[in-house]
Amino acid sequence: MGTLFGVDGELLERQYRNHLSGYLCWEQLPHAEEWLLFEKNIGAYVGLDEVCLSRGELYTVLINKERKGRSGSLIAVVKGTDVKTV
Repeated sequence: MGTLFGVDGELLERQYRNHLSGYLCWEQLPHAEEWLLFEKNIGAYVGLDEVCLSRGELYTVLINKERKGRSGSLIAVVKGTDVKTV
């Protein structure tokens, strides 16, 4: 996109992250590397799975099965699969 409009791609990425997205004032930023929770997505039917996203890091994923994979189906992502952690 940067080459199309003659803009430095890395600069555009930094400006989006630091100014436009609101990432730096996100309420989950302090713990985002360890876990994320989306309370509004909790439903009566919940699924639990573990995934390996990159470099052997395992994550536990909690989903709302009523949403059937559509928007709003992700409830939580927790780094690790240990019972004490999750």
